[in-house]
Amino acid sequence: MNYSPLILSLKTATIATLIVFITGVVLARLISRSSFKGKSMIEAVILLPLVLPPTVVGFGLLYVFGKNGFIGRLLLDWFDFQIVFTWYGVVIAAVVVSFPLMYQSAAAAFQQYDQNIENAAYTMGASKWRVFWTISFPLAWPGLLSGFVLSFARALGEFGATLMIAGYIPNVTDTIPLAIYFAVESGNMEAAKFWVIMIVCLGFSAILWLNWWSKKNMMKHIHK
Repeated sequence: MNYSPLILSLKTATIATLIVFITGVVLARLISRSSFKGKSMIEAVILLPLVLPPTVVGFGLLYVFGKNGFIGRLLLDWFDFQIVFTWYGVVIAAVVVSFPLMYQSAAAAFQQYDQNIENAAYTMGASKWRVFWTISFPLAWPGLLSGFVLSFARALGEFGATLMIAGYIPNVTDTIPLAIYFAVESGNMEAAKFWVIMIVCLGFSAILWLNWWSKKNMMKHIHK
């Protein structure tokens, strides 16, 4: 059995989740706690991949990063580098489809606690950076962790957008979802069954751990 799909999926999901966690937390902090003209439009664009079919998202990525796309053409002309049909395309697809989950979770997390706690710290001379790391981030952490786990699970299971921008190249872009699809297409039901069980176990374990951690954290606060 070739375990390349498992290794590639875990590698891709981990890198994509780290990217969306950092960018999602930063954007959620900047946007969700502010009021400005066009905010609803920006958030609608951020959350759009949640409601679009993955193939539509993949087509958009192909349009942008393809040889005739704006970014794709610049990369080819300046660096002789191509995103389409490479592992980088797999990561980009995973980032785009999982980012809305992270942003939504982070935005909700930063809005659920009393902002007067931060304001009190500011009046005492604390910098924004210190307030964020010592007050905002710890208070929002349960919601941020939920977004992290859900984003990881979403990145792990991405199929449609990945197929559009990266295709199926053994040992290069063959994530578990793609391996399942092409195993079924070729009639290799045993391989398909193996990968289905594998990804179900991975997703179930992630959600189970998150539920366990949430209950443990809640009980800790109750006892306090």
